[in-house]
Amino acid sequence: MLRAKSTLAEKDLWRKLRNRKVEGLKFNRQHPIVYGNDNFNLKFFIADFYCAEKKLVIELDGEIHNFRTEYDKDRDEIIEGLGLKVIRFKNEEIDEVVKVIRKL
Repeated sequence: MLRAKSTLAEKDLWRKLRNRKVEGLKFNRQHPIVYGNDNFNLKFFIADFYCAEKKLVIELDGEIHNFRTEYDKDRDEIIEGLGLKVIRFKNEEIDEVVKVIRKL
């Protein structure tokens, strides 16, 4: 269901990342990141893109993220506390994503 609601930027970035097109790295799209368990209810976030080999979460932010900066900051801290690196880009910056991945 989430993939059906993907933004154009997410679809475009997925075309660039899928099938190990960047540095031979495998990326997953809309990947759950589990960070807790509360009475048998898993607590998790859905990462836009995830690479286990690099322990990397990539988030594409649309305009809504301009109004939820504190939520995003808290979320990133939780994810980074799991030993993962989070990088965020605006939807308009998808061409930069591949460049940044190649530098990691």
